[in-house]
Order: sequence, then C-alpha cells, then structure tokens
Amino acid sequence: MIGVIFGEKGTGKTKRILHLANKAAKEAKGSVVFIDNDTRYMYDLSSTIRFINATEYGIRSPKMLYGLLCGLSAQDFDLEYIFIDGFLNFVQHDIRTLEGLFESMAAYSERHHVSIVISITDKASGLPSFIEKLLLPADE
Repeated sequence: MIGVIFGEKGTGKTKRILHLANKAAKEAKGSVVFIDNDTRYMYDLSSTIRFINATEYGIRSPKMLYGLLCGLSAQDFDLEYIFIDGFLNFVQHDIRTLEGLFESMAAYSERHHVSIVISITDKASGLPSFIEKLLLPADE
C-alpha cells in the first residue's frame, strides 16, 4: 500500500506524517522507518522508529530512492512501514515525471508487504492523476 499526503507548504503534512508514523510504531509487529531530508523532526518520532536522513546517503534522484528502499528490505525482513517526508526535497524531479517511480514503489510495497506513506509539497494544480488515486483521506 502506498499513501500520499499532498498539499502546499504550511498545510500540516509533516505534523500528520509524524502522527501516522508514531501511531504505526505503537501498532506494528515489524520495523518502522522514517526518511526525511534533514534531522529537524527526528526527536518528534518514537525511539523505536529508525530515522534516516536521505541527504547523508546522497539520495537525489528517483532511482537512488528506490535503491535505498530495496536496501532497507534486503537488510530487514521485518520491515512493515516506511514514511517519507519532504519527498520532492531530495528526489528533485517534477512530480509529473515520477509515475514510473510510483509504479515501482507500488510493486515493491506489494512484493515486500511494506506500507509506504509519502508527504509531497506542491500546488494542487500540479497534482497528477497517478498521485490523486493514492491520496490518504484527511482523517487518516
């Protein structure tokens, strides 16, 4: 399962993804990973969540992010949740060009039984249809 939290800057996406990650950490039987582009929110997460600063690993493209996800599953067969905040800050591509990445992540999620939640900051007018069908309801 892939879920997307989408909105413009300042709409509460980070607060929401932090809440979802901490909730998952309480309920998960497996591992929870949180990926961000800086360490600003690291201490807002449960200590049971593995925090990864993507910039420390040079993640700057869709393929590099996908490689990181594959490496996480190869290392941890109990991986259950991956949360990715500030997605476009380190992937550095126009969201409309990333349909292939999202298809690959959906296949990865299904194959490895890992739920992925991603926050994306962009204008609503820039929302492509392949992202629209992944949007999480506001109450989730």
